[in-house]
Amino acid sequence: MIIDAHQHFWNLEKVAYPWLDPSYGSICRSFDADELEPLIRKAGINKTVIVQAMNSYEDTEYMLKVAAEREWVGAVIGWVPLNIPEVADKKLQAYAANSYFKGVRHLIHEEKDPDWVIRDSVIEGLKILSSFGLTFDIVGVFPNHLKHVPYLAEQIPDLRMVIDHFAKPPIKEKQMGAWAEQFAAAAQYPNVYAKVSGLNTAADWHTWNSDDLRPYIDYALTHFGADRLMFGSDWPVANLAGDFEKVWEQTNQAISDYSEHERAAILGGSASKFYGIQAES
Repeated sequence: MIIDAHQHFWNLEKVAYPWLDPSYGSICRSFDADELEPLIRKAGINKTVIVQAMNSYEDTEYMLKVAAEREWVGAVIGWVPLNIPEVADKKLQAYAANSYFKGVRHLIHEEKDPDWVIRDSVIEGLKILSSFGLTFDIVGVFPNHLKHVPYLAEQIPDLRMVIDHFAKPPIKEKQMGAWAEQFAAAAQYPNVYAKVSGLNTAADWHTWNSDDLRPYIDYALTHFGADRLMFGSDWPVANLAGDFEKVWEQTNQAISDYSEHERAAILGGSASKFYGIQAES
């Protein structure tokens, strides 16, 4: 089973996305399942994970509706107010009853406070999330958020977390440095995974290829192992620096020298295990 573990939908007529303004150019419009379906079919992808694009119930409910209509959706990563634990608890009781709802994400990189995710109230909300057996997608952007992952892992050892987009390493600058140190530190915790996603928009948008991605994926493989890495297209954000097809092809090229087991884990096995996605779901 091949899984795209990170893609988005947004319908500007049904849900408000204040962050999505004209400065985003080509992606400042609605993107729905009809547009993605032929792309995943061509790539041979069996399931996808729809990830929240707004801190709102409306976005979560829109994703769950799409999931119910498309047999190729394997999971939905929604949103609850983690910083208001008592409200998060009530909403999670309702959402957890939906078989597609597998975890939560919060746009922490949109918060003015770079330390938002380690506030006491948020830690309490994450403990509640963990009690439901649900996962947490960390959309942290280096250098503000990646450093918090070890603290989260120690405070909530039963919470399974995944670092979206490798926390945006300095690919364009062809550097490792502090990012590499923090990424390796996060990898020390077995409940932390990472997504091979969103790397193209961390590179030079116009010239990137598999050679730019490979050193960072290799580094992740060394520290996380393939069983804690998962591919995600980050569509339609990926369109800012290429398109779905280029991300799919170049990522596959970057991991072409890996073993059969490693490729299978990155392209589906790890996501299936992490999110509990079954072939028949």
